[in-house]
Amino acid sequence: MQDRFQLATLGAGCFWCVEAVFQQLKGVGSVVSGYMGGKSKDPTYREVCSGLTGHAEVAQIHFNPDVISYADLLKVFWSTHDPTTLNQQGHDRGTQYRSVIFYHGEEQKMIAERSKSDVATQVWIDPIVTEIKPATQFYPAENYHQNYYEENPNQGYCRTVITPKMAKFRKQFVEQLKSDKTNA
Repeated sequence: MQDRFQLATLGAGCFWCVEAVFQQLKGVGSVVSGYMGGKSKDPTYREVCSGLTGHAEVAQIHFNPDVISYADLLKVFWSTHDPTTLNQQGHDRGTQYRSVIFYHGEEQKMIAERSKSDVATQVWIDPIVTEIKPATQFYPAENYHQNYYEENPNQGYCRTVITPKMAKFRKQFVEQLKSDKTNA
């Protein structure tokens, strides 16, 4: 990515959902599904799904802060998943589906902590269980997980879980949506 781009790494349940949402935002250059926060090196999807690696499914977002701020990315994050359920999003259960913000630097840490206490509590009534941790080694997921929703919109999980989430997201964040696929 070009120098003006920064990284945000977010876990909010299944990475297919997170990737699909953030790919649509103006200022986002790319989104890569992967794993972070665990103890094993080069984990596979099967290993992460076992819950034994300690990794979370995450999306690593390359964004242009001149177009969309880190704080605005976090507003989308809080609004597009349930940060009040520990190690669970819908029917997806396990530590790999935890709500987590992996920050890249002290500025992101401060913004994330402020956003958790100010923004998230305006969206959610129940206590927020989202972890805020320093970014560790990122492991991209297998190729078939990348761009999953766009390439598999008729798959059962996509139709029943991601499509309704995307409709709600697009309605709520209409002003922040890309007008076409190349508008980063």
